[in-house]
Order: sequence, then C-alpha cells, then structure tokens
Amino acid sequence: MMLRDIFARNVRIWRARRKLSQEALADAAKVSRGYMSDLERSVNSASLDVVERVAKALQVSPEELLARPARRPG
Repeated sequence: MMLRDIFARNVRIWRARRKLSQEALADAAKVSRGYMSDLERSVNSASLDVVERVAKALQVSPEELLARPARRPG
C-alpha cells in the first residue's frame, strides 16, 4: 500500500469519527472540497503542509494520518 493510499484511508476514518463532512474538513484545512475528495480517493498526493492542516482540522497528529494499519496476526 502506497503512503498516499494510507493517508487517504486514515483521513476517511478520522473524518467519519469526527462526524465531519468533506466540505467541513476541507474548509477547516483550507483546501477545496474537490481537492479533499481527490485526497480521500488517492487521486492526488498531499504536500506536507496539507498533511499538517488536515491533521490539525481532525485534531490528530500528522503521524496518525500517515501510519500504516496494524497487521492482523496469522
């Protein structure tokens, strides 16, 4: 799984946990809703500045948005 895919997955998970719409998250992160949609679908890669702004908007660390999912034993 590419880092861009990991970021997209984690943003979707955290956005759902925070009960935010794509538009609300995009506004908080100062990006367009279309760009946020592209990020969540792995169409575009985020710059480090955008990673930081999205993390701040979601109230998580940038590292949490870039962390690989834990592997299941077995």
